[in-house]
Amino acid sequence: MSTRPAQLRPHLVDGIMQVMDAAFDPAFGEAWNRRQISDALLLPSTHALLVDAKGGAITEDADVAPAGFVLSRHAADEEELLLIAVRPEHRAQGLGRALIDHLLWAAARRGVTRVFLEMRRGNPAIHLYRKLGFEPIGERPNYYSSSDGSRIDAITFGRAL
Repeated sequence: MSTRPAQLRPHLVDGIMQVMDAAFDPAFGEAWNRRQISDALLLPSTHALLVDAKGGAITEDADVAPAGFVLSRHAADEEELLLIAVRPEHRAQGLGRALIDHLLWAAARRGVTRVFLEMRRGNPAIHLYRKLGFEPIGERPNYYSSSDGSRIDAITFGRAL
């Protein structure tokens, strides 16, 4: 996972936005906007990996469509998975698992001992997170707001490395 500033890697911001636009259901308001992604990537503690349909890292000079990404940030010995997404046409092919496996590997290399994530209740990604050893450790009632005005709880998960 690279730590070069986003202004030097516009392909990363563009690719993340392409995947996010296709992967996130607008009914839940979970997607970030371009400014949020760019600002996050300016921080040296934020890490991102953008991959193609075969799971290969996409570099600046690659002319390939992005299929998925993971975005995380670390502080001291903890890492937070901020966003992960795989385009719908590339789901159920192991890309989500590969992205999280890479995140866990890279985090361990940075000296991280615990990884956290937060998701809305009802998100089908819970099955993948549980398979990879993440356990629920907390809840934020009514944290997310859906497009119909209803509120959805957030569930926090943690995993030791």
